[in-house]
Amino acid sequence: MPLLRPAALVTLMRGAGSGGVRRCRDSPGVLQIPSLFSAPQVRRCSAPPQPVIAAKQPFPVELKAGKKYAWCACGHSKNQPFCDGAHKKAAPGISPLRFIPEEDKTVWLCGCKRTRSPPYCDGTHKEEAVQRAQLPAQP
Repeated sequence: MPLLRPAALVTLMRGAGSGGVRRCRDSPGVLQIPSLFSAPQVRRCSAPPQPVIAAKQPFPVELKAGKKYAWCACGHSKNQPFCDGAHKKAAPGISPLRFIPEEDKTVWLCGCKRTRSPPYCDGTHKEEAVQRAQLPAQP
């Protein structure tokens, strides 16, 4: 086999199979390099986990200044709106949002997990898609 210059090898890799080197979410840090001399194999990366709708309304919460909170971002916690670690099994890839308020105040924390300003409610729960969604079964 003839030796390829680095630039030629990069060009060859870009044109091979699925577009060359790529990273998959389900294999952190693993590079997939298609073979240069065989038919390309198609391997689909799994989609990132999506949060489930825990509630169709926000949770009123009295926050204390300086206290650490972990807002459940996956929707699987039995301690809504806060994290109980359920994401480790139910949604590995979604982590809680940790925050420390600067002042004592009452806030509305998102229950539908679709807010664009987490952990706070932005009214997204009023959308038809959220209101029509089926909530997970409670034990």
